[in-house]
Amino acid sequence: MNRICLVGRLTKEPQVKTVGASNTAVAEFGIAVNRIGKDAPSDFFNIKVWGKSADYCGQYLSKGQRVSVTGRMESREYEKDGVKRIIWDVVADQVNGLDKPGERGDDSPSKASSNPADWQIDDPFA
Repeated sequence: MNRICLVGRLTKEPQVKTVGASNTAVAEFGIAVNRIGKDAPSDFFNIKVWGKSADYCGQYLSKGQRVSVTGRMESREYEKDGVKRIIWDVVADQVNGLDKPGERGDDSPSKASSNPADWQIDDPFA
């Protein structure tokens, strides 16, 4: 089974374009996922999203925002200077923004509610 679930922060704004005769939307962006452990490096993933989910990403997601991504790994091959290279992408079938309304993802003050009753708990490991 080819499934991957990631939680990380967008490294750039989603780029949305339409492809094909049916003008299907596709969004591409990157996320950084922190490893567990002190001073552990981050892993970076290329994300590709199709259809209505791509429109959602373009409209509601922005650089620095925390997201969860569920999908499958897919490889692409190309050749550069005579060397065959492989790139791995995550083709997402589900993308969810995890920040509370008003949070910007850059640790700056937010306009989110200060009332704990309004908060939604969406990351049990935070």
